[in-house]
Amino acid sequence: MLSLRRLLPDPFVLTLVGVLLLATFMPASGRAADTLGVVATTAIVMLFFLHGLRLPRDNLLAALTHWRLHLAILGTTFVALPLFSLALSAVWPSLLPAGLWAGVLFLATLPSTVQMSIALTSMAGGNVAASVAAAAASNLLGVIATPLVAGLLLSASGGGVPLSGIWKIVMQLLLPFIAGHLMRPLLSGWATRQRALLSWADRATVLIAVYTAFSAAVIQGLWKQFAPMTVVALLLVCVVLLGLVLGWTGLLARWLGLAPADARSLRYAGATKSLVSGVPMAKVLFPSAEIGLVMLPIMIYHQLQLMIGAMLARRQGNQTHDPV
Repeated sequence: MLSLRRLLPDPFVLTLVGVLLLATFMPASGRAADTLGVVATTAIVMLFFLHGLRLPRDNLLAALTHWRLHLAILGTTFVALPLFSLALSAVWPSLLPAGLWAGVLFLATLPSTVQMSIALTSMAGGNVAASVAAAAASNLLGVIATPLVAGLLLSASGGGVPLSGIWKIVMQLLLPFIAGHLMRPLLSGWATRQRALLSWADRATVLIAVYTAFSAAVIQGLWKQFAPMTVVALLLVCVVLLGLVLGWTGLLARWLGLAPADARSLRYAGATKSLVSGVPMAKVLFPSAEIGLVMLPIMIYHQLQLMIGAMLARRQGNQTHDPV
């Protein structure tokens, strides 16, 4: 029963699907859309302020003591996976519309997800401390690296990220993130006590951003842009992308001669992508007409990494002699 439960959709993903359906049949428009847009922007600013506030500096310093592993994780997150996505878009250019390929390329540049990478590493019997440090470093670097790498990938594929999007990243994400981290000595105790509330705020921010983005996209004819089979093709692309990065982490761990626990940290901290960071970043970076398409790959990959990652981690946790 436990194994079957891990195959079921994440409750948060089901909530996202509900929000997507709500935006499809009852999209926000006019003054309501304007008001929700302001609320979403404010929530995103607060989200990254809180991310900075909750980032333990000790985790970043710990990365310096195990630099080979952390370079491997960050290289997988911000170099290998983006290159895999670019290769897929070059090999199968006609498989997906340009907007969905932009979403796949953007997905590949996102930082790792903190909670999931740590949970999967722990389940697999990996180096949990390394995953904590790697996830912290990934999310810190992601505020800068994601828009830069995404811009390079999209330019290489014939698209691009507007310069105004980069400026918005600085104002709405980077500066609040820095401000939150500077306030950590004063507010870290409060953040620790309110962990459950802040986790709820993270998810609420994503739901608001998804609803406003998809509302605008539906009004502009989102669901008329592709056939249902296109969603199946997108699912296939996400499965292939996840398979490539999981295979890569195994090969890289062997090449570097990593201990089994470190290899598992590399796999789950390097291959997972953050939905909580990705949706707000997409809303800041991309024009409203494109955001709906860009978000779809993020949501599909998120569910796949949870289901497949849980199965692999559970198997590895029961087979501690398995090096990857």
